[in-house]
Amino acid sequence: MTVFKTSLRNFLAHRGRMALSAVAVLLSVAFVSGTLVFTDTMNTTFDKLFAATSADVTVSPKADDENDQGNGNGNGNGRPDTLPAAALGTVEKAAGARSVEGAVDSQGVTVVDSGDKNVGSTSGAPTIAGNWTRNDLRSMKITSGHAPRGPTEVMIDADTAKKHGLKLGDELRAITATGDLTAGISGIATFTVTNPGATILFFDTGTAQRALLGATGRFSHLNVTAEPGVSPTELKREVTAALGSDLGPYRIQTRQERADENRSEVGSFLDVMKYAMLGFAGIAFLVGIFLIVNTFSMLVAQRTREIGLMRALGSSRRQVNRSVLLEAVLLGIFGSVTGVAAGVGIAVGLMKVMSAVGMELSVDDLTVRWTTPVVGIVLGVVVTVLAAYVPARRAGKVSPMAALRDAGTSADGRAGRLRAVAGLLLTGLGAAALLMAARADKAGEGSLALGAGVVLTLLGFVVVGPMLAAGVVRVLGVVVLRMFGPVGRMAERNALRNPRRTGATGAALMIGLALVACLAVVGSSMVASATDELDRSVGADFIVEAAGPQPIVPQAVAALAGAPDLTHVTHYKWVEARLTAPDGTTSTTGLSATDETYLQDLRRETVAGDLPAAYGKDAMSVGEGYAKKHGVEVGDTLTAAFEGGRTAELRVAAITSDDTAIDQGALYTNITTVERYIPAERMPGDLMILAAAADGQEKQAYEGVKAALAAYPQYTVRNQTDYKQNLQDQIGQLLNIVYGLLALAIIVAVLGVVNTLALSVVERTREIGLLRAIGLSRRQLRRMIRLESVVIALFGALLGLGLGMGWGTAAQKLLALEGLGVLEIPWPTILTVFVASAFVGLFAALVPAFRAGRMNVLNAIATE
Repeated sequence: MTVFKTSLRNFLAHRGRMALSAVAVLLSVAFVSGTLVFTDTMNTTFDKLFAATSADVTVSPKADDENDQGNGNGNGNGRPDTLPAAALGTVEKAAGARSVEGAVDSQGVTVVDSGDKNVGSTSGAPTIAGNWTRNDLRSMKITSGHAPRGPTEVMIDADTAKKHGLKLGDELRAITATGDLTAGISGIATFTVTNPGATILFFDTGTAQRALLGATGRFSHLNVTAEPGVSPTELKREVTAALGSDLGPYRIQTRQERADENRSEVGSFLDVMKYAMLGFAGIAFLVGIFLIVNTFSMLVAQRTREIGLMRALGSSRRQVNRSVLLEAVLLGIFGSVTGVAAGVGIAVGLMKVMSAVGMELSVDDLTVRWTTPVVGIVLGVVVTVLAAYVPARRAGKVSPMAALRDAGTSADGRAGRLRAVAGLLLTGLGAAALLMAARADKAGEGSLALGAGVVLTLLGFVVVGPMLAAGVVRVLGVVVLRMFGPVGRMAERNALRNPRRTGATGAALMIGLALVACLAVVGSSMVASATDELDRSVGADFIVEAAGPQPIVPQAVAALAGAPDLTHVTHYKWVEARLTAPDGTTSTTGLSATDETYLQDLRRETVAGDLPAAYGKDAMSVGEGYAKKHGVEVGDTLTAAFEGGRTAELRVAAITSDDTAIDQGALYTNITTVERYIPAERMPGDLMILAAAADGQEKQAYEGVKAALAAYPQYTVRNQTDYKQNLQDQIGQLLNIVYGLLALAIIVAVLGVVNTLALSVVERTREIGLLRAIGLSRRQLRRMIRLESVVIALFGALLGLGLGMGWGTAAQKLLALEGLGVLEIPWPTILTVFVASAFVGLFAALVPAFRAGRMNVLNAIATE
C-alpha cells in the first residue's frame, strides 16, 4: 500500500509532465477502439439488413453459387442465373410451406435519369433491380405512390430519390443486358432497416423478367414462407423432399444460411479494412513506446536524489521498480479509459464520413461490444508498462549514494558499446535480407526476405540511433545551425548532450516517415512502370471499360460500332473453362477471348510459336509460366470444357512471354472459336473494348467515341493520356489514404518531440537561469530550443527517409518479377517531407520554448 501511495503521489505530482504521454496512449487506444466500434457497427448494419431481406427458405440456381459471386451476373453476360417458373408449383406442394413467390433480382443494371446521369450507387454498394414482392415488405414500406403496375412504371428506394432529387412521375432509364427500359416513378419505398447505400429499383414481375432475365417464365430465386410453428430447418427439409430428383440444379438455404453467406461476402471486405486500420494503430502504439520510454527515463533521471533517498531509507530495488511501474499502470489506465471514450467518437465520425460518400450508416446501429473497452484498456496498459519497464529497472539500480549527488545515473559505457554492436549487427543482417529480396527469383521467397529486412533494419536503426545521433547531429549542425552563431552551437550541444534521448525521440519520427518514403517509392515506381509498359505495349488509341464487374451491354457495343473515324474495334471477353493440360492436370481458369485485331492493340512477345496463328480455328496461346508448369509445347492440344457450353480441343499455337505487367500469363483465343462452343445466350459480354483511330483523326475519333457512349455513363472512355492520368490518380488517392492513417503515428511522434523538449527544459531549469543571468535574451533562449527541436526532427527525418527509400527500392526490385520494372524515386515528395520535418520541429518547440522564456531568472538559478 505504501508503494501504491508513493506511486500515486508521484503520478499526481508529475501529471503535467506525463500529459503528452497520456495523450499518445489516448490517441492510439482511440484509434483501436474506434476501428472496432466502426467495423462492429457495419457488421450490425449488414446483419440486420440480411436478416430482414432473407425469406424463411430460399431456392436459387446452384450455378449461382459457383459463378455469380454476388454480382447477379452468373453467366458473365449481365444476366443472373435462373430457375424455371415450374419449380414454384413444385415447392408450393411442400409440407409446411405457407406461401411461395417467385423473385427476380439482378445487379447487372444501370439506372440513369432523363439527363443520362447515373443515379445508381457510387460508394461500392450495388444497384439492384427486381420485382416487388411480399418479402420486400420485411425491410421496406411504400411511403409515396404505389408499386409498379406495368412496363411504364418503376418504384425506387427513398434514399436514392432523396440523394438525386427524384420525385413521382420522373422518368428513369434502366440499362440492362437485354436492352434499355424507360419508365416513370410510380412509387417510393423507404427502408425500415438501415440501407448501407444500395440503389433499389422495382418493376412489376413480368417487366422484371423480360428486362432483367431476358425471358418470362423464369425467376432468379424463390422465397418460401413457413407455416406458423414450422422452423426454417424443417421447411428446408420438406422443400428438398418436394423437389426430389430435381434437387441437382438448385440450392436450398434457410434464412440463417442465406444471411451467413451474404455476411461472409461483405465480411471479407470489412476484415481487410479492419485489420489494415488496426495495423496503423499498431504503428502508432510503436511510436508511442518511444515517447513513454523517454518520459519515464527523464523522470527517473530528474528524481535521482529522491530515489536515492528512498533507497537510503530502506526501500528495496524491487519496491522502487514497482513504484515506477505502478505510475506507468496509472498512466496506461487513464490514457486507455479516455481513449476508449474517444474511440466511440471517432467511430461516429467515420460513420458520418462514410455517409457523406454514399454509404449510409445509422447511429441507431452503433455497436460497442464489451470486448472493445477491454481490448483497448488492456492493450493501452500493457504497452505503457512494457515501455516503462527499462526506465523502471534503471530506477531500481540507483544506489543510496546517489542521494548525495546532483547528477543523474551515470552512463554505462559497456552497455553503450554492446548496444552499438547489436545495432550494427541487426542493421547489417537487415541490409543483407533486403539485398536477398532485391535479387530473389521467386516472389514468395523474396517476400519473406523483404519482411525480415524491414523488421531487422528498423530494429537496427532504433538500437544504433544514439550512435548515429552523435554523427548526424554534428553534420546537421554544420549545415543548419552554425549560421545562427552561438545560439546554434548551444542547440547542437543540447541535442548531443544525451544521444540516447535524441536517438529515441528521432526514432519515433523515423518510423512514420520511413513508411511514407517506402510507399512513395513503390507508388511512383508503379506509375512509372505502368506508363512505360503502356508506351511499349499498347497500340490502341482508346480503351472503353465499365466502372464495375458488369460487362458492356450489347446496345452500347452497337453504339460504339457506329462511331466515326475508327479503323477497328476490338472486343475483349473473359471466358471460364476447365483446362486439361498434356500432363493430365485440370484447372479452372479464364481465357482472354478477343478479336484478332487485339494483336495490333497490345504488342506481346512470344517465346515460341506464332501468336497470330493462335487466332486460327480451334487454336490458342498460353503464358510462359503455364507452359513451364504443365510441360506445354507448341503443337500440344489442351482440352477446354467451357462454362455453359461444350468441350473443345484447342491446339497451342504460341507461348507468350511473362515479362510484362499487362496480361501477364494470359491465355488467348479467338472470339469466333469460343462462339462455336458456347450458346449465344450463355456467351459472356465484353469486359473491355479497344479501338484505333484513323491516322490524323485521333481527336475527332475520341470525341466521336465519347458522343456514341454519352447515353451510357457507366462506361469510361480513355485515351492513353487519360489512362495514365487515371492510374496516377488512383495510386495517388490510395497513398493519400495511407498517409492520412500514418498521420496518427506522426502526430504521436511530434508529441514525443514536444514532451522531450518540455521535460528537457524542466531538467535544465538551473542552467537556463544561469544562461539568462549572463546575458542570453528570451528571444535567443527560445530560438535555441526551437533549433534543438528542428535538428532532432531533421535527424529523425534523415533516418526515416533513408530507411524508407531502402525499403522501397528493395520492394520495387522484388515487384519487378510481377512487371514493376521501373524504379523511380519521388525526389519532390522526399524533399518536401524533409523540409516539412523542419517545420514539424518548429511547431513542436513552440510551447516548450515559450515556457522556457517565461522562467524567472532568480527562481531558476535557485532550483536544485
